[in-house]
Amino acid sequence: MPIYWAFLTYMLLKPGIENKEYWFMFAGIDKVMHLSIFAFLGFSILMSYKQIKFYHFLVIVFLYGLATEVLQEVMHMGRSFELLDILADILGAVLGFLLYRLLLKQFS
Repeated sequence: MPIYWAFLTYMLLKPGIENKEYWFMFAGIDKVMHLSIFAFLGFSILMSYKQIKFYHFLVIVFLYGLATEVLQEVMHMGRSFELLDILADILGAVLGFLLYRLLLKQFS
């Protein structure tokens, strides 16, 4: 999990550059990416900390998402703070949380 945290932090804070356009690109794809990577993060947190309370889980995810967005804004490297990114982060993490609980119930 520490490797994923490091990778995720790097990807969220690396200098922003114009992405090449591909056939699968659409408006809002960045929100889908935030949702997806935070779903995996949420799932990973539960794999590592099985007894974590949902409230603590949400606080961790929110603070991490907020911190990366604030850093994007203050680092002036082509990235900016977006409230919708934080919302996508939280929704993704909650999806990861729910998926973990569903799989746990299914295979226990």
